[in-house]
Amino acid sequence: MTLSSLTNNKHLLWRAGFGAGINQLEDLHKKNNKDLINDLFREETFLYINYDTPDIVESGDYMMNDKAPAEKKKEMQRVYREQNEELNLNFLDKMVNSKEQMKEKMAFFWHGHFASRVVNPKFNRQILNVIRKNALGNFKDLLFEVSQTPAMLSFLNNQQNKKDHPNENFAREVMELFTMGRGNYTEKDIREGARAFTGWGFDKEGNFIERKKLHDEGTKTFLGKTGNFTGTDALDIILEQKATSKFITTKIYKFFVNETVDESIVNKLSESFYQSNYDIKKLMKDIFSSSWFYDKKNIGNRIKSPIELMAGMMRTLPMNIQNPENLIVYQKLLGQMLLYPPNVAGWPNGKSWIDSSTLMLRLQIPQIWSGLRPLDYRPKEDDDLDMGLKNNTNALAKSFKNPNITIDWSRLEKIFNGKNVEDYLIQNSKSLDLNSVKNFSDNSVKMNVINLMSTPEYQLM
Repeated sequence: MTLSSLTNNKHLLWRAGFGAGINQLEDLHKKNNKDLINDLFREETFLYINYDTPDIVESGDYMMNDKAPAEKKKEMQRVYREQNEELNLNFLDKMVNSKEQMKEKMAFFWHGHFASRVVNPKFNRQILNVIRKNALGNFKDLLFEVSQTPAMLSFLNNQQNKKDHPNENFAREVMELFTMGRGNYTEKDIREGARAFTGWGFDKEGNFIERKKLHDEGTKTFLGKTGNFTGTDALDIILEQKATSKFITTKIYKFFVNETVDESIVNKLSESFYQSNYDIKKLMKDIFSSSWFYDKKNIGNRIKSPIELMAGMMRTLPMNIQNPENLIVYQKLLGQMLLYPPNVAGWPNGKSWIDSSTLMLRLQIPQIWSGLRPLDYRPKEDDDLDMGLKNNTNALAKSFKNPNITIDWSRLEKIFNGKNVEDYLIQNSKSLDLNSVKNFSDNSVKMNVINLMSTPEYQLM
């Protein structure tokens, strides 16, 4: 088992998960690729992500409405923020520590695909667990369950979608962003689809309800079919379109393989995905088992998103974090906060992650987390990310203490003893100037790891 098998295994673990965990590093060069794929797809008992912060007993609707006293509102906002932060960190913890790496990576992908942003932590918890539970299941089940969550229905205004006053937002985004993509439906399809979804909403407890009195029971013509369609019918008709399979497959290919699409490969994958009745697990196995996935052009060509960067470092470095809540500050500084996508289109990918301020911080995180330099950044003022909670970023910066991380360097010394550390940490070392990395090192594994993680090459996967 040579360096090339190590390269392929690293590639697989970064794309189908969040990089090699500390327990996998020692034998990674010996591991059989098929065994690794089987490990990645092994599923365990599903565990929900939750929060421990107690709920406020009074109805959230009352607490957040205009008549509620200011101090009650403030208390509600504080509790909501704490609960959402717990959800965020518990999701990140799954990415770092779960053995079901493929499932959590797929959940991370769907979390950006079915982007929603609501203040209510119960709704966030529900949609997050719907996505995680169905992440490697059937796309039809995933689409139906997500479409009926209060988070999505409220984010896309379908609670206001009533007969005689249809709101087109939900129908439009379901087709444009979640299923078919632009160019595969008309404005009339959006109007007729919106009529089909009239009455879809949720009650105060967050249960999905079809409000019959608000549903438009007239005949609709939608994507070439005519009938008295409901929201369920509309989603079924969308799934009958091969454009849906092509759109989802293309997006998955761009995220997991290469942003430059190979049309012939995507067409084959898409046809197979459609014929399998949208079996997500089969599609992902087809991708990771294909020889083309391991082509040179597909290795080390993607910029890690902030979450991938952080989760990957946390998997490689055996660390104890005293103040995990401060990891949210890093998400904010780097521009990717779990539960807070920038808009309904989710996070952009690729070069959009890098600008002058984020690149400097990305390169310095290994030194900051190792205690070799202080954090010298302030989060950008961005009420979008604060969810209207006016969480003053300067106050946040003042109260911010480093996460107080301790790293077990002796464990890494044992693992990397006699090995070239760069072979394990860097995906594509063509441009890496190892001499300059070593000039900054004292030949210890610790400084070697820190300096390699501080290179632009480590930003790629």
